[in-house]
Amino acid sequence: MIEQRLNYSQLSSSTYQALMNALMTLENSSLDKSLIELIFMRVSQINGCAYCLNMHGKALRDSGVSQSKIDMLAGWQVSGAYNDAERAALAWAESVTHIATTGAPDNAFDLLKKYFSDTEISDLTFTISIMNAFNRLAVSLRQ
Repeated sequence: MIEQRLNYSQLSSSTYQALMNALMTLENSSLDKSLIELIFMRVSQINGCAYCLNMHGKALRDSGVSQSKIDMLAGWQVSGAYNDAERAALAWAESVTHIATTGAPDNAFDLLKKYFSDTEISDLTFTISIMNAFNRLAVSLRQ
C-alpha cells in the first residue's frame, strides 16, 4: 500500500467539495449512469489511477455491467461489447484525456453529434474533465 502524500480533501476542503458538487450534478444529468461510469473507468485506466479503477469497477459491477465488458474496456476499439454511442463517448474521452497530443479533433467531436444532444456532449466533456481532475489529485498526492 502506498502512503498518501497529502490529504487534499481536508487541506483544500472547499475546493474539493466544489469538485464533488460538480460530480454529483453530472450524475443527475440525462447521461446514462453506466456510460458515466465507463467513462470514469476508461479515463482512470489512461491516467493509471488505481484508487479510481477500484471504485469505478465496483460501481460498474453494482450497476449490472458484466465483468466481461469491464475487462474489455481498455480494448474497446476491437471489442464487440460496446454500442456505437459508447464508442463515440469513449473515443471522445480518450481524445480529451490526451488533449495535448490529440487537440480534440473535429472527427471525434462530430461523431458525438450522431448520438448525443449538445447538452449531453457538454455534460460528457465535463464528466471527462472532472475525472481527469480527480485522477490527477489521486495519482499525484497518492490517494
